[in-house]
Amino acid sequence: MDCIFCICVKKESKTYNDTGDAMKLLLSIFFVFQVVCSKVEFYGGSYLVYDSYNDYVVESSNENKRQSVASISKIMTAILVIENSRLDKKIIVDKTINKAYGSCVYIHIKDKMTIQDLLYGLMLRSGNDCALMLAKSVGGSVNHFVEMMNEKAQELNMKDSHFSNPSGLDEEDEGNVSTVKDMALLYDYCCQNPIFNEIVQTKVYKRQDGMGSWHNKNRLLKDYSYCVGGKTGFTKKARRTLITRAIKGDHDLIIVTFNCGNDFEFHKKKYEECFETMEKQVFFDKGVYVIGGKPYLFDESLFIEKKKEDCVSYIIKDESVYLYVNQHYIRKQKLKRFCFVDLYQMILKDLFYE
Repeated sequence: MDCIFCICVKKESKTYNDTGDAMKLLLSIFFVFQVVCSKVEFYGGSYLVYDSYNDYVVESSNENKRQSVASISKIMTAILVIENSRLDKKIIVDKTINKAYGSCVYIHIKDKMTIQDLLYGLMLRSGNDCALMLAKSVGGSVNHFVEMMNEKAQELNMKDSHFSNPSGLDEEDEGNVSTVKDMALLYDYCCQNPIFNEIVQTKVYKRQDGMGSWHNKNRLLKDYSYCVGGKTGFTKKARRTLITRAIKGDHDLIIVTFNCGNDFEFHKKKYEECFETMEKQVFFDKGVYVIGGKPYLFDESLFIEKKKEDCVSYIIKDESVYLYVNQHYIRKQKLKRFCFVDLYQMILKDLFYE
């Protein structure tokens, strides 16, 4: 038999009998009006706020609208290089860079550079020359590397994405086409890699070849203390594109915006709004629970981050817990049957570690 549980806010009606109560009501209405009016508005093509911990969309506008995504597509280039190459590998820059234009770090033919230097040039300065050399080094050719990009997109279930090059340029071809939702999925995947995280949160990088330093174009790293990375992008076709990540307490959020003129300001204000309005809802604390007459062990608390006005629920079925926010499925967690070995380990822990 399935178990269903729901948590939501219960609103009580009150009767106001005197002037004091009426004044309190007016003040309450005014306060609520202020809160509603202070909601961060979005002016642009599309945006999405993604809860990285719970893997669900907090809020969005035009989340499935496809367009050229410009240089934020370099995060796909970066993760493929990180996963398929050593950072200390040295390569000699060749004529491949002659096809680079737009944003570049101006490396030269015959320069001997490490993959690490090229990665930082790619992500901090959005170097299109770095993108081409990295693609050739990892893929054998730029065209084969693009095939790898599309294979990775399929692997990550990026259904509305197609990559045409490692840089994000869109003047000579259709560019790299995606959605804010797909790019959030990609960035969430990339953030599971510590090397990627180290790169995108670096404010200033000193090149290993001794040829100077690079400053990160993502100014949110400097302007917003909770920002832990991101990538900027721009072409005339795509306009401004931006993806960032911020962590505050138990909140781990990713924001993606397309064609937003004040994107950095929007990201910062939207993070603050979400951090203020989101709260932790615990379904099961760490421990042993009897469900349907059977004991189950939760090694860690099972919880979800939600907006205060959201209604959250779960269903227990087939020895799994299915989590929902506003009746939309979010994720599931397999239940672990409690056994004698677990009890033995708990006793040992109490005796020797606590």
